[in-house]
Amino acid sequence: MSEKTFTYKADNGNTCEIMDTFAEMFRLWAGRVLITADNEKWALTAAAVATGYATSVIMSPAEAGIEGIVPADKTPDNRVGVLIQIYNRNRFELKNQLILRIGQCIMTCPTASAFDAMYNAKRRLKVGRSIRLFGDGFQRKGIVGNRKVWKIPVMEGDFIVEDAFGAAEAIAGGNFLILAKDKTSGLKAAEEATSAIKTRASEVILPFPGGICRSGSKAGSLKYKLRASTNHPFCPGLKTVTPDSQLPANVNCVYEIVINGLTVEAVKKAMKEGLRAATSVSGVVRISAGNYGGKLGPYKTFLKEALEIT
Repeated sequence: MSEKTFTYKADNGNTCEIMDTFAEMFRLWAGRVLITADNEKWALTAAAVATGYATSVIMSPAEAGIEGIVPADKTPDNRVGVLIQIYNRNRFELKNQLILRIGQCIMTCPTASAFDAMYNAKRRLKVGRSIRLFGDGFQRKGIVGNRKVWKIPVMEGDFIVEDAFGAAEAIAGGNFLILAKDKTSGLKAAEEATSAIKTRASEVILPFPGGICRSGSKAGSLKYKLRASTNHPFCPGLKTVTPDSQLPANVNCVYEIVINGLTVEAVKKAMKEGLRAATSVSGVVRISAGNYGGKLGPYKTFLKEALEIT
């Protein structure tokens, strides 16, 4: 392989080869929603449903994920909360997704309410004001924790939704690839990476199932007219079939960790935590990252930089 590599020693002494390459990141518009409920179970239920079918804007209507838990003493209505982030190509598509996901997934969920969690954003989207029409004229204005909300009558009582939600340009596409000798060690490394990110990083989401993507894609297609297709250079089953395989002979499983965040710094921090955790797992042969030579987006994070190696 023509690309350079370096050896990284994890905190537990495990060593791993790292490609001297970068993750290429790009801009998407993001909204951040605080879901509160009577208990954590229902807040998480609403969050899980509201962030469904939202792995990649290549084909999904949005990119979304759960950011984390918010204690009751830090929410407008003094109930436990869950933060979610929703991303889209522009603020108009983002507004539509916020309306649909809050209206269909949070309003329908027992005890759940929806508040804006991007209140410093200059752009304000009239999301609650649109959803209020479901009240069929019986909706009414209200104040909850100094927030302007709509109280929409539902069969349980009232659904509370903030009048407007902030939107701002954010960062998508932070990533790294875990190349492992087998599925067992690869999945363990990916799980350790996602756990570290969720525990130690903030203001980020992992939009793929469980934070892990097994079907990484490349731009376009060799055979069909597609926007994206399987990342064949990283498919173990094609090592002896395709001349441009990027996999060593002892790699038989690859998982990708994709990270979106509110800022470049948040994504870099998450990459660092994930990389450190993944490299500590025995059986990880190499770490790489997905990029398009700088043509996809204006932001680059080199793996060496993320690991704070000079």
